[in-house]
Amino acid sequence: MANLNQVVGALNLAADIIEENKQHLTELDGAIGDGDHGINMSRGFSFVKKTLSEGGFETVADLFKKCGMDLVAHVGGASGPLFGTAFLKASMVLKDKTEVSASDYLSILKASVEGIKMRGKSDAGEKTMLDALIPAYEAGAEVEKQEKSAQEVLKAVKAAAAKGAEDTEALVAKKGRASYLGERSIGHQDPGAASTALILGAVSDFFAAS
Repeated sequence: MANLNQVVGALNLAADIIEENKQHLTELDGAIGDGDHGINMSRGFSFVKKTLSEGGFETVADLFKKCGMDLVAHVGGASGPLFGTAFLKASMVLKDKTEVSASDYLSILKASVEGIKMRGKSDAGEKTMLDALIPAYEAGAEVEKQEKSAQEVLKAVKAAAAKGAEDTEALVAKKGRASYLGERSIGHQDPGAASTALILGAVSDFFAAS
């Protein structure tokens, strides 16, 4: 599905999309959290872009590991360790690989779900990034089971992540500062789920255009 240069391209697009949506993500977080999610994600992905421009990676795993470390170090609050965990788990799944298949991509999503559940002590339905990531993985896995193309897998992942993020509006927050609002968190989209959907959407869009 993708070689190392294509993965770099997809991550660059994801970083650009996060930057373009910085204000939107900050507004989402401003309604139920600290109001800094967009700023934090923008800062973290600016370091990811710097890493991507420097190059020098021998494997996709090396690339994901460095990006994960960038996010852990430069995205503030809980989001840094959680998004960093997703990338670090990806590096473990892709050990020694120089190309990524659709099956590898789904393995990344699955490992990310498990890693974030453990790191955040959270699960589906708690108004977090998992509410975009879990349905994204499940939708992609279902499409792959039907032996459809990698493009169809990516498309399904994007659509399910976007719907999952939108559906967090109906959920009561159980984690983070938003949990203090209880029922008053209903009606607001979770910013972590929104940024997750943006990243997965960017990956799909990159390969649809290439």
